[in-house]
Amino acid sequence: MSVGAARCFRPYARADASASPADHAMERTLDPARLGDHLDRLYRAAWALCGSREDAEDLVQESYARLLARPRLLRKEDDLGYLLRALRNTFLNQRRTESRRLRPGPLPDQLDELVADPQARQPQAALEARELYAAVAALPADFRDVLVAVDITGLSYKEAARALRIREGTVMSRLYRARKQVVRRIEVGSG
Repeated sequence: MSVGAARCFRPYARADASASPADHAMERTLDPARLGDHLDRLYRAAWALCGSREDAEDLVQESYARLLARPRLLRKEDDLGYLLRALRNTFLNQRRTESRRLRPGPLPDQLDELVADPQARQPQAALEARELYAAVAALPADFRDVLVAVDITGLSYKEAARALRIREGTVMSRLYRARKQVVRRIEVGSG
């Protein structure tokens, strides 16, 4: 039997043995630092798969957690294509898992009246939060950035100064003025 004929009878032979050096040049690892470059596209794809923004955020987060768990080797493909496939596979795995779980029957309608949900947002609180975020969004960029860094994100003055590349005294000054403008905007809006 010839060497060529022997290869025909071994369909499951290792691909590495016959791979050329050019094929190995096309292999590379997925760079975790560049995953953020594709976040918007993956989010839109996930939203299209799930149908809801909240589920899409969870799906992208789960996909990234799985991808970052171990190094990934890409062969002759771009990052986005690989990430989209991983996103879709994660989505399908989640659906399969959900289909196997037991689903409890619906709760009685009267249960809502008997037990108050402490996590439920009151309509007034939701309206106030919407007004507050609108007032923050309307601030000039310098004030808004400092307010978001300190009051919303929870950074210290020092951390905010480092992140925004300004002095700590400037952070305190801008934060004071930003808070005053937000209060003024809310008072005008509700008055």
